[in-house]
Amino acid sequence: MNTLEDALINLQCELVAERNRRNPQEISWLQYDILRLLSLESEIAPSKISVLLGISRTKLSKALKELKTMYYIQQKPNEKDGRELLTILTETGRQLLDDIDKGHQELQLVANAVFNSEEKEQLAQLAEKFSKALKSERLKAHE
Repeated sequence: MNTLEDALINLQCELVAERNRRNPQEISWLQYDILRLLSLESEIAPSKISVLLGISRTKLSKALKELKTMYYIQQKPNEKDGRELLTILTETGRQLLDDIDKGHQELQLVANAVFNSEEKEQLAQLAEKFSKALKSERLKAHE
């Protein structure tokens, strides 16, 4: 019998393996996570990105520099606080995410094949609930 711990570890391993198949070699997982976050917000300060992703400012700075070099993001001064930069997803970055998302659609095809309608709804609700709890715990650590 699988325990919850086994199920979570196995799911994480499978999702990482699928992520390796879907993401282009030119960007790292961290860079993908940054781009994905930027696709959900119009502009965001690096300090907020580091908290939301649970990474150090140093590691984030390096990733942002590489993403700027690849023209996937741009940064501009914050009009409210000129000492701070705001990070924005470029059209090139948005296109890259669209291309990656096409690969992610295959995950949904597999889910559609193995789950009935009720199970898909339950999985979506439980995954969202669990994701929010993980994010909340990570953000509490930075308070």
